[in-house]
Amino acid sequence: MRSLRLPWSGGTTTMSGLLADGDGRRFSPAPMARMSGAGEWAAAPRRDRPVGAVRERLAFPGLMMIAVSVLLTITIGLLGPSPMVPALGGPGWQPPYSLAAGPDPYAVIVLAAAAVVIGGLGLLAALAAGPRPVPSPRLLVLLGCLAAGVLAFLPPSGSGDHLNYAAYGRMVTLGVNPYTHGADDLPGDPIADAVERPWREEPSVYGPVATALQALASWIGGDSLRLTIFVLAVFNVAAFVVTALLIDRFTRHDPARRTRAALLWAVNPLLLYHLVAGMHADTLAIACMVAALLARAHPVRSGVLLGLGVATKLNAGLVALGPAWELRRRPGRLAVMAVSALAVVVVGYTIVGPEAIAPVTTTSKAISHASFWKLVQGWLWALVAPGSAYRGEIQVGALVVLALVAWPLLRLASQRASAGQGAAAAGGLQAPVVAAALVVAYLFATPYILPWYDGLAFGMLALVGASAVDGFMVAHLLVLSLAYLPARVDGQPPGVEWLSGVLRPQIAWALLALTVLLVVWAWRAGGPVRRPRASAAPPP
Repeated sequence: MRSLRLPWSGGTTTMSGLLADGDGRRFSPAPMARMSGAGEWAAAPRRDRPVGAVRERLAFPGLMMIAVSVLLTITIGLLGPSPMVPALGGPGWQPPYSLAAGPDPYAVIVLAAAAVVIGGLGLLAALAAGPRPVPSPRLLVLLGCLAAGVLAFLPPSGSGDHLNYAAYGRMVTLGVNPYTHGADDLPGDPIADAVERPWREEPSVYGPVATALQALASWIGGDSLRLTIFVLAVFNVAAFVVTALLIDRFTRHDPARRTRAALLWAVNPLLLYHLVAGMHADTLAIACMVAALLARAHPVRSGVLLGLGVATKLNAGLVALGPAWELRRRPGRLAVMAVSALAVVVVGYTIVGPEAIAPVTTTSKAISHASFWKLVQGWLWALVAPGSAYRGEIQVGALVVLALVAWPLLRLASQRASAGQGAAAAGGLQAPVVAAALVVAYLFATPYILPWYDGLAFGMLALVGASAVDGFMVAHLLVLSLAYLPARVDGQPPGVEWLSGVLRPQIAWALLALTVLLVVWAWRAGGPVRRPRASAAPPP
């Protein structure tokens, strides 16, 4: 069987086993050095090949770059209001806290760019080094959770989405439907007035579970935007930490996978930048979906968790296809899980009303500015006719790209199952593998993509084996992060309009190239395994 040395997989991986099954208890890792203890560096044996030694030397600089990136993210919030950090009204003694230092606006944007680039490159280096020279995975998880806890007490940074969350919760407490009204419908309100353009007229696009938590935060925070945001941050950080602990527990039987999982989630500097410091609702949905995959032995429990995830953010429902595939030969258990999930979703949307359905599905028809589908739209204007949105044609194209990525990834995993390697051989593809392949394919194919959407893929990848897909996803998130730097519209200093007006559209070319590379790699890796021809010469 062919083997392929991947630049970020931490070793040599068979072509039929790049996507490992999700059963951490039955996974048989390659021989590796044991971690000596929390915070200590393992003395890894010298590799025979020089490239192995070079790769292991990447561990220390990679971890240092991750640490620098996280510290830069913390610094941005600590400095207080800036182009990266919206100001929060309310009593100063209430959390979150900052120095209110009034930093130079250009310097803060540079700090954010440095945090993204340094963090992304550091993560790639740490993943390439493999587990042997990396400190205890338990320590990595602890440090990641600690960093998330610190960020909860700092003002959110990167975008102004958290202001929308607070406004939607405020509407619920005042008896206004957030699915039919926007912030402009509450003039003079201390919470709604903080929402930035162009979102002031937009109703909520989040599910009933997210809206319920936003309403609870508003009820606790009252007229204080500061306290409302802090309560939302506590919910968000709790979801991030719970996800980190669940992933760590799932991979605890294999130190190699445990270390990689910690890098992909707990100490991932790009996720800390977007999901925690940026305080996006995606974190809540990811926590539900990771928990649902790990609880799939209990159909009711898993179904309820799947329903909660879908009722938080609709696109998380793609993960449900993983358990559905795994249980396709057990229709009774599949029916119980599906009914449990559907019941949660139906109850949630019944409570908030049918008006919530239309706004939640609006993003499925939109095309984000950094998406390579914007380029396709421009080509259609030039070749066919300008003016038309071509949304239908682009949606069809997106489905084709999704299939071009998902099919070879699933075939690759299926090859591993048919070869009898791991638990997948007995019962087919495992739910985390199917979910990871579909989510990755969706994120590369969807016309509407934002950086924090990638968090769902990292949550799935942390549950499966290492592969080149790790590197593709890190590169995808790194490029998207630069495209939306900063993601805010208001409060930007003069002279930085080119970041959104020029750089963002040009980055679509990088995403297009990355997608093409992924498609080519996936089809080559998932192709038929070439077997050497038997020699016609007699044995010696």
